[in-house]
Amino acid sequence: MKSSSTKKHHIETVTAMLLFGVFAVCVLLVLFTGTGVYRRLSARNSSNYYRRTCAQYLVTRVHQAERVEAADFGDGSALLLHEDIEGTDYVTYVYCHEGYLCELFTDDTEEALPEYGENVIRADALAVGIEDGLLRAEVTAPDEKNSVWLILNVADKEGVPDEE
Repeated sequence: MKSSSTKKHHIETVTAMLLFGVFAVCVLLVLFTGTGVYRRLSARNSSNYYRRTCAQYLVTRVHQAERVEAADFGDGSALLLHEDIEGTDYVTYVYCHEGYLCELFTDDTEEALPEYGENVIRADALAVGIEDGLLRAEVTAPDEKNSVWLILNVADKEGVPDEE
């Protein structure tokens, strides 16, 4: 009788160990699947954060300016944002330099060099163009290109009088 009891005990032990093994494998599969999903979501969120931050920065800076123009600056193009502060003309240059989107705020009469600017966000290149009151800014990052299109204030167009 003891031998059948021992066999029954061994079968119960083996069954419990097999169930534990199946449970452990299921837990590991869920864990690895969740890790892959998390990695993809994290990469997508990072890309979206960069895109939104860059676009919002450009939109905000353009809306703050009194006059906007595109020009060559350093090794590429730049967005020049003009404003009058207490009778003095100031220019904010937004451009790319050494892997960053940079900003340089200076008096309109001062010499502006790309090295003087402050880094804002990582970017490889900035392409800016203004045509018929429409601003196109394309920021190139290591993995993607982001475009921003803005309609400039009608009063900024040549030949259109300011509304009063």
